[in-house]
Amino acid sequence: MPERTLQFGKFGAQGIQGHAAVARQLDHLAGFIATPITQRRGLLARLHYLTRSARTREAARAAGLTATDRTINGWLEGKHSPSRANLARIESAYQRVRRQNVARHLLQRLNRDGRGTRVEIHPLNQSHVPRPLQRVVEHRTLNVRRWDNLVQAWADGDDQALDAAWADHVTDLGSQWGQYEHVTNIGFAA
Repeated sequence: MPERTLQFGKFGAQGIQGHAAVARQLDHLAGFIATPITQRRGLLARLHYLTRSARTREAARAAGLTATDRTINGWLEGKHSPSRANLARIESAYQRVRRQNVARHLLQRLNRDGRGTRVEIHPLNQSHVPRPLQRVVEHRTLNVRRWDNLVQAWADGDDQALDAAWADHVTDLGSQWGQYEHVTNIGFAA
């Protein structure tokens, strides 16, 4: 049983790591603001989200938004525009605070009182791999009953913990779990 794929893509296989696909799907379920931060509407939406209460302001500061209240008010009123570095900090803080706010609700929906959620795993793309080197990899499904570690690692933005949590779940596929370390897509709904 392989522990980790050391040279993924060496022969032309294409895909992403499974934990990154899980994070992408959780981000989709979290429902982030669709308007880009580079547009005024997107910037204002994120700033309003981060400054609507004392608790969210504190969470934004903990997530890395270091601008003073005076500076933030200037951005909200349109007197000043944030620099690219500040736009990146605002976006990062927004995503982190949104993930923390949504995590408990998502966890409840995904766990479904112990019944769990069915996860569809779409295998990696081997269309560019020479025929003799291709593996037989098929579409698989897995029922994940405990999402606690996955959702917590996602909410914290900890890729290593998310990777470890996903590896714990994907080993339930049996001896072939290493074939699903890299995937095209992972789908689930809550």
